[in-house]
Amino acid sequence: MLGRARLDGLSFLDIGSGSGLFSLAARRLGARVVSFDYDPESVACTRQLKRRYFTDDPDWSIAEASVLDPDFMTALGPFDVVYAFGSLHHTGDLWKAMELAANRVATGGVLHTMIYLDRGLVSVAWRAVKRAYCSSFVGRIAVLAVFVPYFAIRGGLEDLCRLKNPLRRYTDYRRNRGMSGVHDWIDWLGGYPYEFAKPAEVIRFMEARGFVLERQKDTEYVFRSVAE
Repeated sequence: MLGRARLDGLSFLDIGSGSGLFSLAARRLGARVVSFDYDPESVACTRQLKRRYFTDDPDWSIAEASVLDPDFMTALGPFDVVYAFGSLHHTGDLWKAMELAANRVATGGVLHTMIYLDRGLVSVAWRAVKRAYCSSFVGRIAVLAVFVPYFAIRGGLEDLCRLKNPLRRYTDYRRNRGMSGVHDWIDWLGGYPYEFAKPAEVIRFMEARGFVLERQKDTEYVFRSVAE
């Protein structure tokens, strides 16, 4: 998506580093990396990856912080690459998060992000499901009781219609996705706050702040800063 094979000499900000795998990849590709996440367990995981592969490396720093904290974000300074893949739409304030992330892109640098697609009533319904899942223990059990069987049956029927073995979907899932199918379902159901936008909205928002769309794949975007 960035149109280059290496990141040597570039600064890379990983917003919502999660497991830290993309920070690790960026560091291996030669970038100077700053990673942060709001979730302390994600921060701990990112730090563990650094301990394993880049112990005491001064070119990779990690922090526990929120993208919605303007003081923290301003103190970071500018970056050549700001990577916020699948994190800004889980903050509870998508457009403020977009604004603060965009402000960290150096002139000529890029913001690489992905924002959930606004699918109208479907997106509104999923937001209600996710809110229910995160509301209480009872809400969580109720959502799992409905949607785990739904996902399992739907996937099995799809495979049967395509003359595929339904069991292969689950035996091969971990190898293909890096997690079990049930873990992936729970990851989706628990993803709240949950925000979404139409591509035209995202593009207009960024263009108004001095960016041009350089590359787009579905709801994944690379914007380049051209503002002085």
